[in-house]
Amino acid sequence: MFSHADLWNALDRLAAAKGLSPSGLAKLSGLDPTSFNKSKRLSNDRPPRPRWPSTESLAKVLAATRLSLSEFAELLEVASSQPYADAVKPPLHRENGVGGGHATARGD
Repeated sequence: MFSHADLWNALDRLAAAKGLSPSGLAKLSGLDPTSFNKSKRLSNDRPPRPRWPSTESLAKVLAATRLSLSEFAELLEVASSQPYADAVKPPLHRENGVGGGHATARGD
């Protein structure tokens, strides 16, 4: 299982791996540039509730980055086992370039 923080961590890692900010990833995906802002990850309710990205937003991110759902799931597993603050390099590397590759935690 993964948490709210794990999912956002995976999106942040994906953005970094593509040389983008979370805002840049949102724009690349055809979303409002503020969609992935840290300030929008929790509601304004008291107490704040977690806001999760929609499946539509995730689908747009996967399409824009040419990443499969299984590759994103691998990235999500890395995000849940290693907080982004602990990462030294961006996490996503495709063994054989664009499409159909295997996503790993390497940054080379």
